Amino acid sequence: MNPLLFRLFRANETKVHELNYLFWECTTRCMLRCRHCGSDCSVQSREKDMPLEDFLGALDTIPADHRPRDFSVVLTGGEPLLRPDIAEAGREIRRRGFGWGMVTNGWCYDETMHGKLMAAGMGAITVSLDGLEASHDWMRGVPGSYQRALRAIGIIAAEPRLNADVVTCVNQRNLSELPEIYEILKGLGVKQWRLFTIIPIGRAAADPEMKLSDSQFVSLMEFIQAKRLEGGPMKVTFSCEGYLGRYEEKVRDIRYFCRAGINIASVLIDGRICACPNIDRDRFSQGSIYTDNFYEVWERLQGLARLPRERHAQLAQWHRRSPPVPLCKNLV
Repeated sequence: MNPLLFRLFRANETKVHELNYLFWECTTRCMLRCRHCGSDCSVQSREKDMPLEDFLGALDTIPADHRPRDFSVVLTGGEPLLRPDIAEAGREIRRRGFGWGMVTNGWCYDETMHGKLMAAGMGAITVSLDGLEASHDWMRGVPGSYQRALRAIGIIAAEPRLNADVVTCVNQRNLSELPEIYEILKGLGVKQWRLFTIIPIGRAAADPEMKLSDSQFVSLMEFIQAKRLEGGPMKVTFSCEGYLGRYEEKVRDIRYFCRAGINIASVLIDGRICACPNIDRDRFSQGSIYTDNFYEVWERLQGLARLPRERHAQLAQWHRRSPPVPLCKNLV
């Protein structure tokens, strides 16, 4: 896209400030012990699961005429499938006219679960695969998690009604495995594979094995660019974290545009209202569904739109660069 047109597009999106993507951190319980967990989840979470009726109450504050056709609620965690009422939650969200999906590690995802979720109207799902078997299980902290993830991916890839993708957190251990992972996913029929690098929150903040060097980051960009040029049935993209210099439109469909607080909001496990869940929730929460009207917070606080800049600053600190220059000096 022409840079001037893109700036105008971004400015208009910021001005319109249309909420169309809402994360719900519905649990912080998880059966895995992932090294890169941003929420620092565990089997015995410090926080109780948010009652479904509490989240639905927040959702009901969104006026019917302010719900765009493509509005999506994304259930995240923790592991959403640990909630016994997960299908009921999906049905209630769908009954209110919202599309819904989830992010899962795949451990609990089998044919029976798939049938329940599809019957509840699930339209999108993301499954994590973080390396070949040894690397993935190391990353996830529980043996067998790789095989469970592959099972889930196979079931989901065979479902034509789903908008589905696989995400991989690229790190020191799995970077060299990407070509083989590509072939595995393509063989399973996956249509979209999204790669990302770590954001320094939760357990990952002090883990050096999570962070790529400059040369490794460039290698990742080259890999994605090459796969996109090859074409084929599976699209490979880089995720949303940070500006990428000369690789911007070579590894993404559109230039870097963090939509946190512009189109995206989050309701956290304790009721706090934030933009993106991958920013400093203690510093940037904007209120609570337990003390505030959710949609009034969204409408009133146009300042939410400043959060992409704050998030970019966090990323710049992680990569020891300053925005808006690329995350890595070798990308210039």
